[in-house]
Order: sequence, then C-alpha cells, then structure tokens
Amino acid sequence: MIIIVLQILTGFFIGFGMLILCYSGNPKPFTDTNGKIIQGSISEKIFIDINGSKQGLFIKSKNRNNPVLLYLHGGMPDYFLTQQFPSGLEDYFTVVWWEQRGAGISYDKKMPTENITSRQLIEDTKTLTKFLINRFGKEKIYLMGHSGGTFIGIQTVVESPELFHAYIAVAQITNQLQSEKLAYYYMFKQFEKTGDKQMVKKLRAAQITADTLPVSYMKIRDKAMHELGVGTMRNMKSIVTGLFFPSFLFKEYTITEKWKLWQAKANSGVSIVWNDMMKTDVPSKVPELKIPIYFFHGEHDYTVSYRLAKAYFEKIKAPEKQFFSFSESAHSPIFEEPEKCLKIIHNSILRN
Repeated sequence: MIIIVLQILTGFFIGFGMLILCYSGNPKPFTDTNGKIIQGSISEKIFIDINGSKQGLFIKSKNRNNPVLLYLHGGMPDYFLTQQFPSGLEDYFTVVWWEQRGAGISYDKKMPTENITSRQLIEDTKTLTKFLINRFGKEKIYLMGHSGGTFIGIQTVVESPELFHAYIAVAQITNQLQSEKLAYYYMFKQFEKTGDKQMVKKLRAAQITADTLPVSYMKIRDKAMHELGVGTMRNMKSIVTGLFFPSFLFKEYTITEKWKLWQAKANSGVSIVWNDMMKTDVPSKVPELKIPIYFFHGEHDYTVSYRLAKAYFEKIKAPEKQFFSFSESAHSPIFEEPEKCLKIIHNSILRN
C-alpha cells in the first residue's frame, strides 16, 4: 500500500512539474508557413500600472501598424477561449485583451472588491486607452465591450468620445434586472417543455421578485442557462467543460495565473460591478453617443437579452449605427461565429 501511495504521489508531482514546464505562460508568436516570426507582428503579455494598480494585458497582432482595438471582458476574462475558438481579430487589429482590475492576471487578493467600482473601471479604461494611443502612435483606437464590459465601455465612450474611432458592443447590457426576468421565464417554460421536473422545481422556488434576484436563483442561473444553450455559447452545455478546463489548459497562463483567474471569479460573482448593473437603466443613462456604434448580438442570448439590446439600439442616437444579429450564437458571437464577425468588421467597420 505504501508503495502504491508513493507511486501515485510521484506521478502527481511529475505531472505537475510537466504542467509548469509546458505552460510557461509565454504568448506564442505569429509565424509564417516556414515557422519564422512574422515581421512586424506582436504577441506579448505585459503588466503596467493603471491608476495605482498593476494590471495585465495580452497584445496580439499580425501587423502592429493595424488599428488598435481594446477589448473589455465581462464577468471574467475570456481571452483563454481564443486557444479553442480563434477570433481572428489579430488579422485586422492590434488587439489588447485587458484583464481588468480585480480579474484574471490582474487580481490582487490584497485589494478589497468593494474598492473596485464602475467609476474606477471607467477611469482605468480611459487611462489605458491613452497609454495605447501613445505607445502605438495613434490618434484614436477602437473599443469593443463584451457583456459586462459593455456596461463600462458605453459609459467610457459617452464621457470621452474623442479617444475612440467607434464602439463595438458584443451583447450590450441595457436593463439587466429586466433581462434576468426574461431569462427566468424563458428557462422555466423550456424546462417545462423538456420535462425536467427537478429544474422546474428549483426555478419555481427561486422566482424573481419586482426588484431583486434571490440567492436561490443565482445559484442555478449559470447551470440552467448553459444546459439550454443560452449561456456563454450555444453549444457550451457546462461551465466546467466549457470554461474551467479550457482555462486550465491555456498555455499563455502560468499555473499561478490560472489559480488567480478562478479566485477572482469566486470573489466577484457574476460581475465585480453586478450591483451597479442591476440598478442602472443604461438606455436612460446613455441615450446618445457621438461616435459610430455597432451592436453584435446572438439571437439565442439570454445572459444579456437580445430583445432588450435590439430595442435600445432602435432608440439610441449616434452619427452611424448598425445592429448585427447572429442566428447561430448565444452570448459570444466573436467566438461562435468569428468568420461572420470578421466579414462585418472588414466590410462595415473598417471600410473607411
């Protein structure tokens, strides 16, 4: 028995050591068909000080002279998904995948989550944007928000339009409390149709009231959404297999960074600024933008309501605006239908 235990422990430590060696955390460079690094490309992970906080960025481009695109993630960084679901954005942009204050590789356990506010994230976005404009010698950059990132992104753009060419919203948040109510009733009806009595029972016991989401609902929310294909992706049925495992296997994170990613997520919940989202009606707060705006939204998305985003788009004023629907997507069309996204970017957003 002792020998067996020692063999198991030895195997564990050897495997762990191999993981550390294999996952050095260094971004893979862009190479040509001969394996040579593409001249003028950039693939790096850097840490910079943003308003007194050390924060991490992945910067990826096949041509560093391309327009700069700053990507604002939602409830947790999702750059790791590009290993399995390449977005192709680096073909058209110098893409900055920023892991924001309190999230992912920027997580600092010494920083209380209550100190991370919407106002702070908006100011961080402005500061980082100015850094990128200076580093890459640009007059302006493009801003893309996804999910919770749109809550910060659209407020940043309305305050500092002079910093941006355009705003691209992937699953634009509007009134998130109303969105959750729509999701609840949709899921309840769908589980009734499929005969999942256990989930119906759980949802019935977790009914949303007029102005709050009960804890019982939040405990089953993500599981229910993913089982029905209205969560992160249409074909992602489990958070464990769809998010946890891919993040663990992501080669550009070190072992420590993988741990920080999920430690940060556990501490922040759905979003680190969830309470602000729940009490803010974005259409009322931001009725107009002074730069072009483009909405990308999956038709099967109930994490952030497609219907409410479409209604907001119809009302918001902007010098140019377009809404693009993705029939095969839920919450993440840039990963679910990347070719369609790139075609839109080429033909509609970068055409000038």
